[in-house]
Formats: sequence, C-alpha cells, structure tokens
Amino acid sequence: MSSGSGLPPFSVSDPLGIDDLLDDEDLAVRDTVRRWAADRVLPYVADWYEKGELPGVRELARELGGIGALGMSLEGYGCAGASAVQYGLACLELEAADSGIRSLVSVQGSLAMYAIHRFGSEEQKERWLPRMAAGEVIGCFGLTEPDAGSDPAAMRTYAKSDGTDWVLDGRKMWITNGSVAGVAVVWARTEEGIRGFLVPAGTPGFTAPEIRHKWSLRASVTSELVLDGVRLPADAVLPGVVGLKGPLGCLSHARYGIVWGAMGAARTCFETALDYARTREQFGRPIGGFQLTQAKLADMAVELHKGILLAHHLGRRMDAGRLRPEQVSFGKLNNVREAIEICRTARTVLGANGISLEYPVMRHATNLESVLTYEGTVEMHQLVLGKALTGLDAFR
Repeated sequence: MSSGSGLPPFSVSDPLGIDDLLDDEDLAVRDTVRRWAADRVLPYVADWYEKGELPGVRELARELGGIGALGMSLEGYGCAGASAVQYGLACLELEAADSGIRSLVSVQGSLAMYAIHRFGSEEQKERWLPRMAAGEVIGCFGLTEPDAGSDPAAMRTYAKSDGTDWVLDGRKMWITNGSVAGVAVVWARTEEGIRGFLVPAGTPGFTAPEIRHKWSLRASVTSELVLDGVRLPADAVLPGVVGLKGPLGCLSHARYGIVWGAMGAARTCFETALDYARTREQFGRPIGGFQLTQAKLADMAVELHKGILLAHHLGRRMDAGRLRPEQVSFGKLNNVREAIEICRTARTVLGANGISLEYPVMRHATNLESVLTYEGTVEMHQLVLGKALTGLDAFR
C-alpha cells in the first residue's frame, strides 16, 4: 500500500528493498538460476529426497555448467568471472530448491575448482578447470577424516615421496560429490607440511564408496574417499601452497556461499508458511488472521531479510577485496542458525502438514542440520569470533 508520498508500495517478497541494491546483470543471474531450479529441481526433489538419491547428477552438472554456475566467480579457463554478489545470488536460488544442489555447486566451484585455480600450476589449471566449468568433470574436496573434522591439523592421511612419485594412504569422510567425481582434491600430511594433491578417478588404490542411510542432504552424493597406496606423479601436487592455509582458504570461500544459500532455504520455508497461513482456515477464518501466527510470520520475515542484507554486505566486501575470514564466520554463524529457526517456526505454522514431503519445510529443516555442521560447526565459528573479539585463542 502506498503512503501517497511517492514511496514505492510495500513488497512482501522484498520488504527492505534489497533488490534496489542489485543491477540488471545481478538480477539476470538470479533469474537464470531461479528458472533453472524451478524447471530441473523443484518438480523432482521431494522424490529424490524420499529415495535418498540424486539421479542424473552428471547431466545436472553439465546443465549447471551451461548456465555458468560452476566456478562462476573465478576468472578465465571457461569460468564466468561473475561477481561475489552474483555467485551469492546463485547460491541462494539453488538452496531455495535444495541444499544438496547448492552443495554440489559449492564443492565444485568454491572448493575443488577454487583450490586448483588458486594453488595449481598452469598445466593443472588448463587440464581441469575448463572441463569442470562446463560440468564435464565433477570435482570433490577431501579434507575431513573420520577422526579429524573440526581439527584438520590432526589429519592422518599421509603422502610420502618415492623417487619422483608420491604415495598416499588414508581416508576422508563426508565428501560431497565423491563417488561421481572425476578428480579429487585431497589434502595430506607430508614431511614438509600439509599439501594438496589432485587424484583422478580410476587411479589404482583410490575408491570412493557412497555413504548411505543419511537423514539429511538425501538428494546429494556423499562419499568416503579411501586411499590405499595411491601412487601419483610429481605433477599431481598443488605447487602454490604448503600448510593449512591452503584448505582453510578454500573453506572460507565456500562458507561465503553458505551465508547466501541458507537464506534460500529459509525463504522457501517462510513463503510456504505465509501462503499456508493465508489459506488454511481454523475457527472460521485463515490462521494468518490470528495474532500469534502473524507474530511468527513477522519474526521470520525480519530474520530472513536481515540475513539476506548481511549476505549482500559481505558480498560487496568480497568484491572490493576487503572480506575477512572472521566476517565470513559472522555470516555463516548467524545465517544458518536463523535459517534453521525460520524452518522450525514455519513447521509450526503448517502443523502436522509441516512434516509431509508434500511441503518443502521438513526437507529444508533436516538439510540445514548438515549445513549447520559442515564448513565449520557453530562452536568453531563462535571461537573464531571470540578470538577476534578478545585477542585470546580458546581453540587449544
């Protein structure tokens, strides 16, 4: 409703007017990804989730490559060279469909491709990045281990030199894209420190069994990586980094996408609850007309759009080269926590229908339980911010 003073009308979908901060190219990227997700994911994802599978993942990857969504913020080598904000908008739209689809894109672009682009040799970049940008090759990122999650410095995977070769032994766990990947970026201990290695699928001694029986991210490929005497040539190592700063730098880039993506899942749940409240009648009128329901909807809307505004702010800082890792932790900690609360509140608005796959709310809520943990748990991001605020290291 306009105030009569020349102000634009209030927008239910954009109450803070955040779209005014986006240019035409930003909106075009957002709309392209939104249309793709509406066509290729939304009609099928509830069935995928129920069955615990992501059929046609390689075809989906090629389609995502076709719209420029893979490694989209990277420059050259067939990558789109999009802005950080545009990449964030894509993550939001993908996760509005399903966290598993956004995870596919995040691991491909912000972890596997980013590691090669940032730390790889020119030969490695030319070999892998154009095909990965096109979705012809899927990548995965092997850092987490069965006994080393939040403490990657404790990893046991080891690479020893043998003449001009490297021999890798170890296991990685909870690896998105693992069993469909054409190349794995594997981090391992060496005598000189932690190094990254490019392990092509089919290398003798390298297997990637898929992890089953998940109750979260069910429309996503999650695997274990097993390295049993995997022999690699000298040029398999990423030459540009030694130490944890390599994988941690990749994780910071991926966490940025989560800051946006979590708000996509929250948006879908909020919109579902709002539509439901307008039409579901109890006691002779729509439940959206009751004060307690309106309070829930108002609180959800406030946290949703605050989170999107925060994501946009961090994106502009990244585009300006001014985004610090602590600021990414700020965004990941806040936005995923608030997204989960929005999903849970939306479930209460839907009542018993909230647990049905006829609606997307429970699917998003369970997915976000994984998003809350990966790329740094709540506790890890709290400690990152605690150290920044106090100057005191509480990690050890």
